[in-house]
This record gives sequence, structure tokens and C-alpha cells, in this order.
Amino acid sequence: MTHQPLPYRMRPQHINDIIGQEHLVAPGKIINRMVQANQLSSMILYGPPGTGKTSLAIALGKSLNLPVRMLNAVVDKKKDMEIVAEEAKMTGNIVLVLDEVHRLDKGKQDFLLPHLERNLITLIGCTTSNPFHAINPAIRSRCHLFELHPLEPNHIRHAVERAIYDETNGLGDQLISVDEAALDLFAERSNGDLRSALNGVELAAASTPPNDQGEVHITLAIAEECMQKKSFSHDKDGDAHYDVLSAFQKSIRGSDVDAALHYLGRLIEAGDLDSIARRMIVTAYEDIGLANPQAGPRAVAAVEAAERLGFPEARIPLAVAIVELALSPKSNTAYKALDAALSDIRHGKAGEIPAHLKDAHYTGAKTIGRGIDYKYPHNYDQAWINQQYLPNSIINKNYYSPKTTGKFEQSLKLVYDKIAAQKKNQRQ
Repeated sequence: MTHQPLPYRMRPQHINDIIGQEHLVAPGKIINRMVQANQLSSMILYGPPGTGKTSLAIALGKSLNLPVRMLNAVVDKKKDMEIVAEEAKMTGNIVLVLDEVHRLDKGKQDFLLPHLERNLITLIGCTTSNPFHAINPAIRSRCHLFELHPLEPNHIRHAVERAIYDETNGLGDQLISVDEAALDLFAERSNGDLRSALNGVELAAASTPPNDQGEVHITLAIAEECMQKKSFSHDKDGDAHYDVLSAFQKSIRGSDVDAALHYLGRLIEAGDLDSIARRMIVTAYEDIGLANPQAGPRAVAAVEAAERLGFPEARIPLAVAIVELALSPKSNTAYKALDAALSDIRHGKAGEIPAHLKDAHYTGAKTIGRGIDYKYPHNYDQAWINQQYLPNSIINKNYYSPKTTGKFEQSLKLVYDKIAAQKKNQRQ
């Protein structure tokens, strides 16, 4: 029999053994209530790798003494599901744990749906994708949706210690001692991924020769060797990627430079310069705008420098630009004003262009009233000339509302307010 990896052997057998996910399995919470009521419903468990989705699914079936079968929506065929369905007809109900449920094709889905309707099969789908984006509505509507969160370091440490001392499924049949600093490192560097931490512990135990007393002593240095690179789950095409991008832009908008640099670091680790560049540039114009007009061109320059340099040096101009963007005053007035104008246009509020503003560069234009009485501003000493620019139907419309968050827009506001006052006087 093949020796199973430690994470597999340490899978919980009952929901009381689940570490973390208290929002679902603690007394009084929804999944715990299902078990207490002996009423298991089909569900989708979604969250990052290593959060215990499959483990929770198996533990649920075993907690209720139901037969559990595991399939993978990508690897296993419709025939495998037919076998599960036949077994369910004999037992009355079966729990089907389906990994990669977001990859379920139409044929398999059509086969499963009637069995879910009759409660012959209780489906527990597991996925790292956002079910609202990735899972077919026909399946999603028949399942409860539960999100699993990355485990906290204290959860990871507790699980690691349990695995070290478990004599049946863990490493307890060996004489092992682990330094406190090493335990902390396994907990921290796993980044909420229990599978990564347990794999690191198992590697440390297997690769460390016993000392003269026959004890495997795992030090901080050994733990560092076995957990050299922090487990970092980041799929450029996955939902987590868009969550990071969203947090990146919102941190800049919120002027939290430390958070902005943190999420920039995540995107750099993922090697996604294209997404970094796009979010930086759009943020410079969308969220900073007229409060610091040079932020936009400087963001573009930083992106161009980063593209020329490539990683790892590309991080340097990116960091400079992000610090400036995060700490710049913020203004979204320009694009908001344009959006308001676009909204009017799309709702039919356009009207006819005043005749004196229409093109008069062709022969005969004046004979049909084009360009007559147009006042050329450069012929006057003042910034604003009293003439109509907007169509009659929206003649008094105001789109732009300046802020005072940056010195540049403060100066624009002075001009804007002066012109607004002159317009008001002319109307009176």
C-alpha cells in the first residue's frame, strides 16, 4: 500500500476535528446545525487552496455516517457518476464530494441535476473559484454556498502540533522534537495553507537524521530549509487575482501606502506587470486626477521604466510611483463630470448646438446662419466671454464640481467659481 502524505492522513473524521472555519462549524453555526439536525444539504465549498474544503466535505459525510465518494469534475467521467448514482439507489443517499466542481461539463451536470432534485445524491462541490463567476446557475441554485477562509497562524500551529503527536495517522510513532521558533515558522510561512505546512513538517521529519538519542530534532534552520518559499496562492486567471487587484487600487484610493505596497508585492510575486501597469495608470487618472495632474504622466513613465528593466529591478520605479499615488490628494471630479455628461447624452438630453458654435469654414455657411456672432475669446482680455455654449435644453446644466484636495484643483476652482458668478450675473 502506498504511503499516503501527511495532509491526507490527518484529514478530520468529524466536524469536531475541523480546525478553523468557526463561522461554519462552531456550535450554532450553519454546518454544525445541519449535523445536529441530521439534515445535510447539497453545498459548494469555495476558498483558497489548503483551507480544508475537501477535508470538511469528507468530515461532514462521516459525521452523519453517510457513505462518501470522491470524484474530480475534470478527471472522472460521466460513467463514474453513474456508478455513484447506482450505489445511492441501494443505500438511499450518498455524499458525492466533487473537486474542481466549477469544471463540471454540461453532460455531467445534466446527469447530476435530477439526482440532486430527488436528494438521492448530496453534492458537496469544492472549488477555489468564486461560484458566482464560475459555477453554472443550474447547479449553484440547488446548493448552499459556503466560503472557507485562510487559516490563521494559530490554527496552523495547532494542526502541526496535532500531526506531530498523533500516533495513529501522524508522526507520533517517531521520536520528534520541534523548536518553538520552528513551529512559528511553519505556521507563518504557510500563508494560511495547512497542506503546505504539513508537507513542510513531513519533509523536515523525513530528511533530518536522528541524533545520538534517536530523536529527530527540527530546528528553525531545518524548518526554513523545508519552507524556503512562502506558500503564495495566486492564479492570474483566478478570482483571487482580481481580489488582489481590487484591494491594490482601493488601497491607493484610500491613501494607505503600506497596504498599497503590500498588494503591489503580491502582484510582483505573481509576475503580473501588465495588470500592475493598467491599475496604476487608471488609478492615477481616476482617483487622483486634478488633485495632482502630474501623477498620471509619472505613473506612465514608471510603467515604461519597469517594462524596460523587467523584474526584479522593475519593482524600483513601481514602488516610487505607488508611494506618490497613495500619498497624493485625491479627486475624481473630472471623470465624474464626464460621466454625468455622457449620462445626459445617453438619455436623450443633448439638444441642438447653438448656431454661432457650428462649423463656419465652408462657403455659404454664413448664409444659413452658421458662426454668426461668435465671439473669439482671444480677442478679449477676460477668461470668459458672455456667449451661450450649451444647447438651449440644458443651458444651465452643471457637470463639474471641483474639490479642494489639491493645490492645482484649488486654483481651477477659483477660475470656475469666478466664471460661474459671471454667468449668474448675466442671467439676472
